[in-house]
Amino acid sequence: MGSLMYSMNCSLDGYSADADGNFAWLEPTEDFLVSHSEDLEDAAAVLYGRRMYETMAVWETDPALAGGPPGTDRFAAAWTAVPKVVFSSTLPEVYTGRTTLEPALTREAVERAKAAGNVTIGGPELAKSAMRMGLVDVVSLVICPVIAGGGTRALPDGLPLNLRLLREQRLDNGGVRVTYAVV
Repeated sequence: MGSLMYSMNCSLDGYSADADGNFAWLEPTEDFLVSHSEDLEDAAAVLYGRRMYETMAVWETDPALAGGPPGTDRFAAAWTAVPKVVFSSTLPEVYTGRTTLEPALTREAVERAKAAGNVTIGGPELAKSAMRMGLVDVVSLVICPVIAGGGTRALPDGLPLNLRLLREQRLDNGGVRVTYAVV
């Protein structure tokens, strides 16, 4: 059985988006995109909530992104190739390939996905639910060199976890990626 990795970009003060929902401070350099591409290429599936799915779907629905700066073509190809499961009770249908829709995040749905190998979960709200359910095995954050000052927290409040450092990586945009095992 594979592991479930929560992968998210966040500000130094721990927000995935500011109070206005903006994350334009994220500068996706080539090494940043390569790092995330490697995660997708290793994943048997990616789990999303509705909002993160709608944000990420452009990697398949907007062909101009694949021809962007170095690394974007690899990320777009990896995102398109990986199977995706979207958990939403409000999204009527999915509109990207290799994507299924489930009404709610459940332990059984995660275990089905993990049976095929390593799985990544994206989106802070869905990941917070999975963390509260004790399903997340790895937490990987790209900490961007900005202080958002408020907004959507990348990690849940009131949930202490012990972690063991697996990897750290300095990025060209001044950010640092840290990956921890949940122990």
